[in-house]
Amino acid sequence: MKPYRYQWNNKLPTIRQDWPGTPVDTTHSFVNEEFPFVPRLPEVLKWAFQRNPQREEKKADDFRLVHQDDTTFLQHHKDCLIWLGHSTFFIRLNGIQVLIDPVFYKVPLTKRYAEHAFAPEMFSNLDYLLISHNHQDHCQEKSIRKITAVNPDLTILTGLHMDSLLKPWSKGCTIQTAGWYQQYETSEALSIYYLPSRHWSKRAVNDTNKQLWGAFVFQTKDKTIYFSGDTGYGHHFIEAKTLFPAIDIAIIGVGAYKPEWFMHANHISPQDAVNAFHELGAKTFIPMHYGTFDLSDEPVGEPVRILKQLEGEKKIKGALKFLDLGENYLF
Repeated sequence: MKPYRYQWNNKLPTIRQDWPGTPVDTTHSFVNEEFPFVPRLPEVLKWAFQRNPQREEKKADDFRLVHQDDTTFLQHHKDCLIWLGHSTFFIRLNGIQVLIDPVFYKVPLTKRYAEHAFAPEMFSNLDYLLISHNHQDHCQEKSIRKITAVNPDLTILTGLHMDSLLKPWSKGCTIQTAGWYQQYETSEALSIYYLPSRHWSKRAVNDTNKQLWGAFVFQTKDKTIYFSGDTGYGHHFIEAKTLFPAIDIAIIGVGAYKPEWFMHANHISPQDAVNAFHELGAKTFIPMHYGTFDLSDEPVGEPVRILKQLEGEKKIKGALKFLDLGENYLF
């Protein structure tokens, strides 16, 4: 279904000059620009009832993430990046402190392999809370209530129409919603942008694609970080490089990609994540979205093994950096 209109936040600037706005179809649902997608029940049932060809391998896989839980970031003010698990990150840039997609607790009907590093109460001096989209492994009510309770003055940055979901959980915090290729109103010390990802959204029975999903870019005068959000592979990585030609760190999901016939529209495989890293032209690749939750058919440690093999074969053009949970990564 072709979009018939476009949406944006008219209070925020759009950084892509030829961009008409985020596309919306005739059902008032957001649409991926390149690959329109709506999940279909027959495909969901096919995946649910088919046998996983890697079932025994997955069952026997004893890979688990390592915890460092290094709290020294609380004693310094250096630029740092800390992976807390899945897609949750703490980032400090130019003294500005950001938390992305906090999910500190269990997700319904989903096995959890690893607990997140640290407790939410530790993050009591945040400037911004970023929510990439509304899926429960990225947007958790209990976590958001905890974070906003100890940070009553923070600002939430997210996608269009997400404010109706987040407002009741956030203790009156300011919420900015952006369309794709828009820049949030932030401190001069750190610019933050919302870019497309190839994904979808759903929180309730009748709200499929009513709230926007996306990626983030963080930029200071001398550093740029790209955060992919949940995404399948697509042209949006090349477009991001056009707008941000000097990306220092690309944080890209590498898990929840099998069976690929079903998952490829929404989650990127390790091989395609490497291709995306190359298309972004970034210097350092930090994988995420693996090792924390059981969301798909691949064995829990398979993304790491594939990436290490590609690195050994010198097929990754740049630095590959695996983070332990709670590790302080200074850059």
